[in-house]
Amino acid sequence: MNKSTIISLIEKEIKRQRESLVMIASENYASMDVLLAMGTPLSNKYSEGYPGKRYYTGNKYIDQIESTAQKLALKMFGLPETKWHANVQPHSGSSANLAVYLGLLNPGDKILGMDLGAGGHLTHGSPVNFSGKLFKFSHYSVNPKTNKFDYDEISRVAQKAKPKLIVCGATAYTQKINFKKFKHIADSVGAYLLADIAHIAGLVIGGVHPSPFPHADIVTTTTHKTLRGPRGAIIICRSELAKPINKAIFPGLQGGPLDNIIAAKALCFNECLSAKFKRDQVMTVKNAETLAKTLTAEGIKLVAESTQNHLILVDCRNLNISGKVGADVLAEAGIYTNANMIPFDPATPLNPSGIRIGAPALTTRGMKAKEMKIIAQWIAIILKNPQDKKLGREIAQNVLKLTKKFPIY
Repeated sequence: MNKSTIISLIEKEIKRQRESLVMIASENYASMDVLLAMGTPLSNKYSEGYPGKRYYTGNKYIDQIESTAQKLALKMFGLPETKWHANVQPHSGSSANLAVYLGLLNPGDKILGMDLGAGGHLTHGSPVNFSGKLFKFSHYSVNPKTNKFDYDEISRVAQKAKPKLIVCGATAYTQKINFKKFKHIADSVGAYLLADIAHIAGLVIGGVHPSPFPHADIVTTTTHKTLRGPRGAIIICRSELAKPINKAIFPGLQGGPLDNIIAAKALCFNECLSAKFKRDQVMTVKNAETLAKTLTAEGIKLVAESTQNHLILVDCRNLNISGKVGADVLAEAGIYTNANMIPFDPATPLNPSGIRIGAPALTTRGMKAKEMKIIAQWIAIILKNPQDKKLGREIAQNVLKLTKKFPIY
């Protein structure tokens, strides 16, 4: 394999993104400014430590970039620098969550998190993940009838488990999260509250989802989903918790930070302060609602029968297909989603019963209700006729025509 082969593959991937409907809820399109920052010579620099306290020389401008990113991270959530601290160095959401656990707790301590099968994340205590291996997790789920949180039940679980930290946040939960109620539960057992808002951070900034501030003690989020930034993460915590969490990131988990990515994060945060970004977050939720209503009208069953955020979760069981089969046939038509567990799923994680569908990337392209209705109808046709390859090819051609009307770059 040579240079031209790699370049050709990159070009093919860019073409795929342009000519398909990306509806994976955790994916989005970063701006050209963000992409350009990631490709700068900042990637050449080592800057272990933090602004003003580096182990290498030559960090005058790197310090200024990171300090600016920290200030913007707080500003986009409307937080005062006197009470809150931002660490912008985490390479991923997983490392951000681990830093919180290791910074505030000891291995073996008790944590309460959302069950993976009900919509939680691997780092919320899955036994195959470092979180479940290093800490003693208990889990809360959703109400089996409504597929929504029952906060009284979560409180009962917390009272029994007596955790030192409670994690709230999800990767496949379609309803709004009441952080105030989670804080009340955490206080009742003397636990820290960590809000993992990786999926909904942009919605919070846009005012279309309740904010975890000031309820949570620590907030983690990735920067590449609804925030539209580079792949990475940040941690925002109360000022008094900054020292142990900073130590957990460096030298605890990471060496040199990715300075090019931190610069891209700063540009992303600045974009999040714009009126357009906030309008787009409102449209993201509206688009998800339109998708949900249209799919329901087409006879597609949804978990919790609705959405209040950027994603929906399809229950494929009445279609007599698995979520994997459904996601694969949609992909053949140029509609990219992902197979996903549904609450109390009788199937396996590798071949689950659900499909997770998100609106963020299509919203970034400028699509609105009209397009959502058409796309939802295509999805319903494909899922109800998974064996009809001719029908899939016809829809694939329609997908191509639609994407040309909404260029990415």
